[in-house]
This record gives sequence, structure tokens and C-alpha cells, in this order.
Amino acid sequence: MGKVFQYSVLLASTIIFLSLNHSEQLQSSRGQTLLRIKRLLNNPSALSSWNSSSDFCNTDPSSSVTIVCYEESITQLHIIGNKGTPALPRNFSIDSFVTTLASLPDLKVLTLASLGLWGPLPGKIARLSSLEILNVSSNFLYDAIPEELTSLASLQTLVLDDNMFSGKLLVGLGTLPGLAVLSLRKNMFNGSLPNSFSNLENLRVLTLSHNYFQGEVPDFSSLTNLEVLDLEDNSFGPQFPKLGHKLVTLVLSKNKFRAGLPSEIRSFYQLQRLDLSKNNFVGPFPPSLMSLPYIAYLDVADNKFTGMLFENQSCGSSLSFVDLSSNLLTGHLPSCLLSQTKKKVLYAGNCLENEDQDQHPLLACRNEALAVGILPQERDKKKASKAIVALGVIGGIAGAIALSVLIILVIRKISVRKRIRKPSSIRYIAEDASTAYPSKLLSDARYISQTMKLGALGVPAYRTFSLDELEEATNNFDTSTFMGEGSQGQIYRGQLKNGSFVAIRCLKMKRNHSMQNFMHHIELISKLRHRHLVSSLGHCFECYLDDSSVSRVFLIFEYVPNGTLRSWVSDGSTGAKLNWSQRISAAIGVAKGIQFLHTGIVPGVYSNNLKITDILLDQNLVAKISSYNLPLLAESTEKIGHGSASNGSKDIKMKARSNQEKNDIYDFGMILLEIIVGRSLKSANELDDLKHQLQGSISGHITGLRSVIDPDVYRSCSKQSLKTTMEICIRCLHQKPEDRPSVEDILWNLQFAAQVQDSWRGDSQSSDGSPNSIPRSSQLQLAVS
Repeated sequence: MGKVFQYSVLLASTIIFLSLNHSEQLQSSRGQTLLRIKRLLNNPSALSSWNSSSDFCNTDPSSSVTIVCYEESITQLHIIGNKGTPALPRNFSIDSFVTTLASLPDLKVLTLASLGLWGPLPGKIARLSSLEILNVSSNFLYDAIPEELTSLASLQTLVLDDNMFSGKLLVGLGTLPGLAVLSLRKNMFNGSLPNSFSNLENLRVLTLSHNYFQGEVPDFSSLTNLEVLDLEDNSFGPQFPKLGHKLVTLVLSKNKFRAGLPSEIRSFYQLQRLDLSKNNFVGPFPPSLMSLPYIAYLDVADNKFTGMLFENQSCGSSLSFVDLSSNLLTGHLPSCLLSQTKKKVLYAGNCLENEDQDQHPLLACRNEALAVGILPQERDKKKASKAIVALGVIGGIAGAIALSVLIILVIRKISVRKRIRKPSSIRYIAEDASTAYPSKLLSDARYISQTMKLGALGVPAYRTFSLDELEEATNNFDTSTFMGEGSQGQIYRGQLKNGSFVAIRCLKMKRNHSMQNFMHHIELISKLRHRHLVSSLGHCFECYLDDSSVSRVFLIFEYVPNGTLRSWVSDGSTGAKLNWSQRISAAIGVAKGIQFLHTGIVPGVYSNNLKITDILLDQNLVAKISSYNLPLLAESTEKIGHGSASNGSKDIKMKARSNQEKNDIYDFGMILLEIIVGRSLKSANELDDLKHQLQGSISGHITGLRSVIDPDVYRSCSKQSLKTTMEICIRCLHQKPEDRPSVEDILWNLQFAAQVQDSWRGDSQSSDGSPNSIPRSSQLQLAVS
């Protein structure tokens, strides 16, 4: 027996030794790869703290360097240099550099911005087969995109901005199934766009500005997720592209579009920025563009738009910039454009009656309109011919100028750019390398796929907010916008520029609070998006100016207008009460929200301390959970979804998580009880009495249920529906966690109760036309007085 014990101890020791040795080898290999990357990058200042003793997976992230690990593998690597960093020395080898990167095969997110990388991007970048986000912006990479890049089936974001890539785009880019962001601005690409781009059904952002593309834009009308299309400074045209109606930003300026605008553009109701300037668009200008609900920026300058403007034309409430300059517009500038001093309005070079900006005589606009075939043909044909000749001469001169500019741009891109960035105080963390996009699009691979799944919710995409934006939304956090304060920070009500209302939760952080898991927490919070949750819309970090550590975190949530569930059930503050069907529907919504918190995200969010005042109702009386166990408030990620047993055995972990799940079930039972009885409970003794009465009524031992149940419920419910709901409520309130039902069990019973109620309502209405009459057949198994 003793020998067996000795052998067991020896075996266990050997396993532990081998495990530790293997872990050390992995750490050593990982560290050697990162140190080699540092050397190949010519030891940039951003990596000065890296050395052989660094614990890379546990270093605090910064705006320049972030490393994210999962288990023993590096999954995210962000290295961002200073803008204007010159090209690396001649002995730099992009091939050796990418070969070294391939030693990190589990990389999902790779950002290498403003580091002076130069040379053609090697095809061996495809060895990083798990890559979901690749951002190599602001370097000196040239030649064509390697064909091998199209083999990265998981690629969701590709950002090659501000390099010297050239050639035609690969047809294979249009076959990447998950591609959501493609940004190639400020390069030297040419040719036309492949028609395969019409198949990128997940594409949300397409930015191709400042290149040499030409020809017609493919049919994008089937790209229902496309929100940003930026084609500025190319040679696209002449027809206006076919687009979906969900665009938020559309920039077509400095191209060769010369047709009229399609009527569909009036239905782009989500449009916030529209720039059609410096083209040759003809035909009527639609004034309705100025009254789109979210439009903030409208630029149609330097075209040949015709038509008459009227003083009483309406404008969108968010409109802050309008440029109508150098067109053929007549009439009077709409008064709504001049009513607010914050608006910037440009309209010189038309034939408007306003005199404070230079206008042409009315005849000039009529003659020019005739030249492009807009006005009736009874005008003098000779004047029209002269106008056409004049336009041809002007077009030739403009073409020569454009060619000169094109040559200058090529020379400028080929030469090495030497720009020095001036230091500035950091007010909030800039997590993205390219300021053209929200940071979550560029730094979080899993965010994109999550947004795809939740696009049908009607909730805007999760993004990073600026502090200035939040201050403007709340009038510098004025006391009139203050909504309350609790354990999870102060809450303010704000209104964004697009008119939508938001709830802003402000959390004050201590200087010694760990920064290590901040981005992990934010990633988890960004996933809290569900029909029955008050969904998160974004975040903002405010920093101390001396060390850039986080001083405050702002979490932005959707604003739910109809108050708490309690106000519709028990306290009567709304002046109306929910009927029984609506109460069951609200309870089902809360249960579905709990189910999502437990199982819909990883790790799950448990022990949410739910109260009926944490349940809000939206404009359609849909229940939404407004307070959950925010992971930013936890000391570490182990406390989220695992509890104190995270270092114990698997069985202990499972038991701890089960107990935490059942904590939420008990809280749900309390909410359901108030829904049934229609009043709030004042004490534990009152709770015990109510449970005893409900249990006795179900079993038939106690009468007098009418005095316990909310009278509004009792008069308008099927007793079988009420009985089923009471039974599941009592089970939720069991003292022993293991005796409480699962959330799936709760949902099944509540949905059954809802079906019984709907069937009963139909029967009762068909019998005597009154939904409140109770047929004898429905008075089942309840002892009532």
C-alpha cells in the first residue's frame, strides 16, 4: 500500500513538473517571438519596456501597445507608432517580419499602424489562418494585395489605409463571407470594382477614397448591412450607384458622376452625411434631402443641380452643415437654414434671391440649365450652343488641371513622407489606429459578428463615444439631466445629435484599479444587446492627463421611456395598469432577458440582484432589464460567472455557478409575486404569509384568494393561467437553490399560461362579448370564496 502511495505521489509530481515546464516553454517561445518583432521594427519607443523578463500577457494595455491572450496563446496584437514615422532602414525585410508573425498562429486581431513598414505585403500573411482583423494602415507598403489574402476565410476587417498599394482589386475579396469592413483609402489602386463585391452581404463599411478607381460602381442594392460608403476622389461614374436604403454615410465627392439623382435617394432615412460635391450631377435638386430625419452634413457644391428653393422648406433638426454653392438653383434660401447660428450654410454661385453671398443673375442659371438639357426647348438654340461650347472648353481646362493634380499626387505618394506629430493631452483613450471608424470595428473581432446577429433589434451599432459628444448630449452633465445614483454609478439622460435619447452611466475609477482587463470587460458589455435588455450602445474612457490611467468610464445605454414595471403593476403612478395578458408577456420578457444573461454570452452574467424597479417598459410595453452585474465593477474576470470557486475543482465551479443562476431565479420569483398580487412587499414576514396563502390556495386548503390577488388580475384572468403562474412563482421562491426551477422551465410554464389566457379570452369574448366574464369551465382546481 505504501509503495502504491509513493508511485502515486511520484506520478503526480511528474505531471505537475511537465505541465509547468510546458507552460514555461510556451511563455519563452511567445516572448522570443515578440522580442524578435521588436528588433525587426528597429526597437521603436512604444516597445521600450519589452525585455526578456516581461510577462507579455499581463501587461497593461495602452494607446500604443495592447496584447490580449487566451490561455497560453496571443490572440490580439496591437502596435501603433507615431503618425509620420519614416520608413524603416534599408536592411528591414518585410518577408522576415511576416515570417516571424506567423509564429503566433492563434492571432485573431493584428494592428501594425504607423511603424514605417515598407515593401510588398508577402502572401505568407495568410499563414495567420485565424485572422479576423488586419490593420496595417499608415505605412509604406506597395504593389498589389497578395492573392493569398483571399484565403483567410475568417477575415472580417481589412484596413490598408494610407499606404502605396497599387493595381486592381482582387476578385476574391468579394468572396470572403464575413468581410464587414474594407478600408483602402489613400493608396494607388486603379481599375474598376469587381462585381463580386455585390455578394458581400455582411459588408458594413467600404472606404475607397483617394485612389484611381474608375467606371461604374457595382450594384450594391442587395448589401442590406452597408452603412458607410466613401468613394471620394476617384473617377467613378457617370451613373449614380444603386444602393441600399440603410446608409448612414455616403461620400461620392470628386468623381465623374454626371447623371441625375434617382428618386430612391429621398428614402435614405438613416442618412447622416451626404457629400456629392465636385461632380457634374445634373437635373433637379431634391429639397427633401434637407429634411431627412438624421441628416447632419449635406454638400452638393460644384455640380449643375437645378430647381427652385422655397423659403418655407423644412429642415432636419440635426442639420448643421449645408453647401449648395456653384449650382443652378433659383428661388429663396429656406429660412430654416438661417434660423440657427450654429448652422454653417454656403450657397454662393447660384441665382438665389438672397444677397449676402455672391449670386449670379437669374438668366445665367436659365442659360446654363438649357445647356445641360433641363429647361424647355423653346429657348434660343444659339445661346444653348454657345453655352455647350463654353462648358466643353471649361471641361477641357478642368481635365488638364485634374491630370496635373493626378501626377502631383503620384509623386507625393512615392516620395517618403516626413511628418512630425505634435504632442497633445489625452482626454479619452483612442483605441483605434485609424480615426475614420469606431474603435470597436478595428479592435474587436468578435464585436462585428455579434452586431450582425443583433442588427434586427433596431439598436445602433456599439461604438466609442467622445467625451465632448457626451457633454453636449447632457448640457455638460447639467443637474436637469440627472436621473439617479446607485451602486452602479450616476445616471444621466442625454440627447444625441441625431435626436435619439440615451442613458449615460458614469463610473468613477480609482488610480490603482487594474487596467489589465478593461478591454475584456468592455467587450463583454458590448455583447449585452437583446430585445429584453436595456442594450448597451457604447462607452467612453476619460483619463488622467499625467499618466493616462482611466479616471471615469461612461457606459451609454438605450433610453427606455415608459417607466418601471412597478409603476404599471402596483404603485399606479402611470394612471393605468397592465392587464393579465400584458403582465404574463412582461414576465416572459424578463425571463428571456435572464436566460440571455446566463447563456447568451460568454462568460455569463449572474447574481444580478434583480428588482421590479430594474424592469423598464418601452413604447410598446416590452419589458427590458436595466440593471445587471456590470463586469467593470468586479475586481477580476474570475468573479464574473464563476464566483469564488474559480480556483477549485470543476464540480465546485459548476455548483457555484448553479447557485448564482438560482439567485437570479429567486429575484425573478419576487418580481413575479408582485405582478400577481399587485402590491410591493414590505417585509420578509409578509413574503412568507403570501407564499403560504398562495400555496394553500393551489392545494385547496385555504380559501380567500380573492383578497390576495390583485383585483384587476382576478377579474380578467383565466384561473388555470393564474394557477400555473402562481405555481412557478412559488417554486422560484424556494429557500433551497437546488429546488428552484431552471429559466427554461420558467419560460415553458409562463408561455403555457399565456396560451391558456389567450384561449380563454377568445372563448369568453365569443360567449358574451365581454373579456372579463369568467365561464364556469375555466374555474378549475382553485378554492376561492
